[in-house]
Amino acid sequence: MSVPLFPGVRARRCPFDPPPDLQALRERAPLTRVRLRNGRTAWLVTRYAEQKALLSDSRISSDVTHPGYPMEIDIAARDGRSPGSFILMDDPEHRRLRRMVTAPFTIRRVEAMRPGVRKIVDDLIDDLLAGPNPVDLVAAFALPVPSLVICQLLGVPYADHDFFQENSKVLINRNVSGEERTAAGDRLFHYLDELLGEKLDNPGEDLLSGLVDRIRAGELTRAVAARMGVLMLLAGHETTANMIALGTLALLEHPDQLARLRSSSDDPALVASAVEELLRYLNITHNGRRRVALADIEIAGVTIRAGEGVIVANDLGNRDPSMFPDPDRLDLDRPGARRHVAFGFGVHQCLGQPLARMELQVVYGTLYRRVPTLALATTVDEIPFKHDGSVYGVYELPVTW
Repeated sequence: MSVPLFPGVRARRCPFDPPPDLQALRERAPLTRVRLRNGRTAWLVTRYAEQKALLSDSRISSDVTHPGYPMEIDIAARDGRSPGSFILMDDPEHRRLRRMVTAPFTIRRVEAMRPGVRKIVDDLIDDLLAGPNPVDLVAAFALPVPSLVICQLLGVPYADHDFFQENSKVLINRNVSGEERTAAGDRLFHYLDELLGEKLDNPGEDLLSGLVDRIRAGELTRAVAARMGVLMLLAGHETTANMIALGTLALLEHPDQLARLRSSSDDPALVASAVEELLRYLNITHNGRRRVALADIEIAGVTIRAGEGVIVANDLGNRDPSMFPDPDRLDLDRPGARRHVAFGFGVHQCLGQPLARMELQVVYGTLYRRVPTLALATTVDEIPFKHDGSVYGVYELPVTW
């Protein structure tokens, strides 16, 4: 039997569901061999229980420099620079670097930001309602909300948003060449490096200024700090922007669920439940969590050999019927939706998840209440989905009201 290709292709008639070929693999077995576009093979973990077990196993490594890491492009260190930030490292270095940026993402600190995020959302909705109709919700709302928030948190000038958004698009596009991706990454690296240089002379109260203190103390090199900045800038706007747009589209395509959310937008518990269910149902990370085995691991009747690559397909785990009954149904009242693995699991689970949750709660609890007649200005068949991206979503979402 031929080895299936990962990450697969979504069916046009079911744009919110994982690729049908991969869903068939989950039904067949919890682990199966898959082939990457560069010809390498890896173990694909398709079921929820095995995913959580492996993501919490210390014998599984996130070190991208390991020769068995299931990477489709070469991002090895160049010119003595680190190949990436702490998400591509193992403890203790991963833990040491992550702790340097944890404080701004604690639940207490994030909750203190909620009034400011509400103002950003309300101001953008004011502009939306005063502007042209129809409009592209991605450009007018979904992208500006998290971009403004992460810029304020990091201390990045929002005036530069076109620059970092365009280069971010290149980095997450699976179809661009390695040279294009490297060039985009270098541009963002140099941008953050220059910004850190400015903050060395004139620090503020933002996260990047906090990294400057670490540089001065000798705990961090400027190059590593710049790469950490690239990671947080990229992750801080791309993922949430896609969840805002794709979540809105999913709700518009499920009017009963949209009505449920709109009628209960003043109920924080229901809004929070809606966020968790949409995260589970959509799961916009399409490349899976990539790992490599450091030792032989026996799991689900399979032996993963030391040095073999492992891919944890979160979107498949979040549709595993053994954990989520009737998993292909969007149900904003679903019990246990928060158990999803959209943010990963274990020591590498998403650092920014409290911020993402809060932003989505504000957006989903505000947009549909303030614009009750929001509707698609086109058909789903005409919407350009990001089938070429490692972060799934839509390039445009024409809406009217």
